[in-house]
Amino acid sequence: MIIGLTGSIASGKSTVAKMMTELGLPIVDADIVARDVVEPGTETLALIAESFGQAILLEDGNLNRTRLGDIIFHEPAKRKILNDIMHPAIRKEMLRQRDAYLEAGYQHVVMDIPLLFESKLQHFVERIIVVSVSEEVQLRRLMERNNLSKEDALARMHSQLPMSVKEKGADAVIYNNENIENTEEQLRKILSYWNVI
Repeated sequence: MIIGLTGSIASGKSTVAKMMTELGLPIVDADIVARDVVEPGTETLALIAESFGQAILLEDGNLNRTRLGDIIFHEPAKRKILNDIMHPAIRKEMLRQRDAYLEAGYQHVVMDIPLLFESKLQHFVERIIVVSVSEEVQLRRLMERNNLSKEDALARMHSQLPMSVKEKGADAVIYNNENIENTEEQLRKILSYWNVI
């Protein structure tokens, strides 16, 4: 079974992903893939440098994320150019990793995709687990974790789809408002019900 794991910022999705790894499930992590596809020497990085100029590269050949971020943050047209380069590369590599796990004999693969619904990638997976959290808990965790003001934290939260929308698209929801033991218990129940563990 291909399981999609998603949530919102500061919902605790990474904690649940770690639990799934500990249960022996292989994970394809979209955030790690997004970094890997722009490593020096990759076709993706070459295309980005071609589109945005060599100035977006550091002296060691790595991507200067800060400089690139400054460019695309203020110019939606340039952000679209970047997304048009990055998204196909990320998707291709995620599917390659997923297929490699299946070919290696794994029965189940987890695809950890933070923006699963926003990117409309539901077709990549067979079942979806959403890690959900109340807005109060999410706000508190985000402010503490990223050292943000309330306004900045709310702006980040509101830039994503509301939790209620994600929950509607889920096959199972883990409510991560309490302690870690409670979260793990919910995860084990879901995976056991699906005959994954």
